[in-house]
Amino acid sequence: MADPLQSDLDQLLAFRAGHPRLLVLTGAGISAGSGIPTYRDAEGTWLRAAPITHQDFLRDPARRRRYWGRSAVGWPGVRDARPNDAHRALARLERAGAVELLVTQNVDRLHQRAGSARVTDLHGRLDRVVCLHCGRHGDREALQQRLLRDNPFLREGRGDARPDGDAELPDADIARLRVPDCDHCGGVLMPDVVFFGGSIPAARLTACREALAAADALLVVGSSLQVYSGFRFCRDAAAAGKPIALLNPGRTRADDLAGLRLRSPAEVLLPALADALANDTAKAASA
Repeated sequence: MADPLQSDLDQLLAFRAGHPRLLVLTGAGISAGSGIPTYRDAEGTWLRAAPITHQDFLRDPARRRRYWGRSAVGWPGVRDARPNDAHRALARLERAGAVELLVTQNVDRLHQRAGSARVTDLHGRLDRVVCLHCGRHGDREALQQRLLRDNPFLREGRGDARPDGDAELPDADIARLRVPDCDHCGGVLMPDVVFFGGSIPAARLTACREALAAADALLVVGSSLQVYSGFRFCRDAAAAGKPIALLNPGRTRADDLAGLRLRSPAEVLLPALADALANDTAKAASA
């Protein structure tokens, strides 16, 4: 019986050989091995209640308070997460010249911590906050210390981890939470991310689409592509006649658009790909 991993590796090697410069799009699945939960199951169904929307955060002070209370408990899980072998393999592939750009739907910055330099955080970054009034940026960990100082009871929080630094917190604790304002102007602070229902900055989206136009093909890793912000790149690639490879254990929204669908674990398959390319380079250099 054929080895599924070897079969997937052979197919991915052939895909990359025919398309040397890849635009790589990653989703929550690539960070699951680092201990950060995903939003959906293998069928693309929500595992938990839908997260806060951009509109709710802007309009509803109670929802903002709920967000920051739960985030205060969940943030350390993202802050202390470490890149896994899939993140590190993509950094190696970038250094080998195989990655035109890495576009991630994640906000955990694990690609950068793994050593990738050509990264666009499509939905922003959780390690930074922004004031909605004056536009100043601040450090998320500094805000964490203010939250803990003003709400000592949060130090005891041990809620179940959720995606993107969310965690369970009792309603009674949320009701008494004091949320820090911008220490420059007193404005409302928001994580520097695009919540569900929000809009990706136009310049960021344009840069990603230009990189896709310059790439030979699109490789999607660890995303069900249920959110249109990621799925749009599959539609763009298909419209431009660029091949699409999907590396994901479950169903994706782009299954009908992809020419290659692989289900091996990314933290196993991507290092094997990086090793194979490194071996080929070494052989060519010694020939």
